[in-house]
Amino acid sequence: MDTTQILALASDHGLALEPASLRINEAGLDYQVVFATSTADQRWVLRIPRRPDVSVKIKEEATILDFVKPRVMFNVPDWRIHSDALIAYPLLPGEPGLTLDTETGEPIWNFDRENPAYCVELGQLIAQLHAIDPETARAAGIPVHHASDVRSSWLNDLAKVRGAFSIPNVLLERWTAWIREDSYWPTFTVFTHGELYPAHLLLQSGVKICSVLDWTTARVTDPAVEFMYHYMLASPEAFAMTVRAYEAAGGPHRPNLIGQCEALIAAGPVTYACYALTTGEPEHRVSAQKLLDSAASEDRSG
Repeated sequence: MDTTQILALASDHGLALEPASLRINEAGLDYQVVFATSTADQRWVLRIPRRPDVSVKIKEEATILDFVKPRVMFNVPDWRIHSDALIAYPLLPGEPGLTLDTETGEPIWNFDRENPAYCVELGQLIAQLHAIDPETARAAGIPVHHASDVRSSWLNDLAKVRGAFSIPNVLLERWTAWIREDSYWPTFTVFTHGELYPAHLLLQSGVKICSVLDWTTARVTDPAVEFMYHYMLASPEAFAMTVRAYEAAGGPHRPNLIGQCEALIAAGPVTYACYALTTGEPEHRVSAQKLLDSAASEDRSG
């Protein structure tokens, strides 16, 4: 949407914005994000779904936010407006840990991923999430995967991708072996955010996580998904520090956590291929096939 359309959409939902205040962020795959100030001088965040399949998930995310808000000690979005066409909420405190350069698309790190205080903060935050009772989440309508469901879900996803894309044999063999190997799979599941990477974390002074965004993927599932991004982006020492802080705060020990983080990262092409099928958009299908092919090339060269 352009500026005129955004102003009209907001107005249709009872939100009057100052035209000169609009800042549009196109980085998200699912939402166009707009930062703006209302005529009442309040700063807002607008999320505009890009496709019908995204709109369908809005009610689910609203349920998740209502469930999480009273159970955590950090801020989550307070949706004042949500319809199939628009989500709007007051701007939350903190600055994102990761942003993208508007011209080059290159990542801009706004904090130190190796800072011990941050690593401890992240571990304690994850422990806080994982302490939420799974059965209470189920009763609230949150998706729940039992331990046996986690492995079967990956098996189903792999079969779905195999039916729609060409998966190089080297990857198919690797992923099949991963799914078959018992040591990777959890014996318990926990409530997770699902995408705790720095773009979704708002920090104060580059250390304290004061707000967490984008709860679309929240569910009860394998605790390893919560650690995957930190493992991918931080040093082994920083990762170990976070895990120690997590367990010290009461987080349950997850056997073979590092092995599963590595496997989940390596299975990223499967996740993206499933996303491409969900969107139904040809450009995502093309990109997903390229990702599968390039992952196979890296696997052979590695």
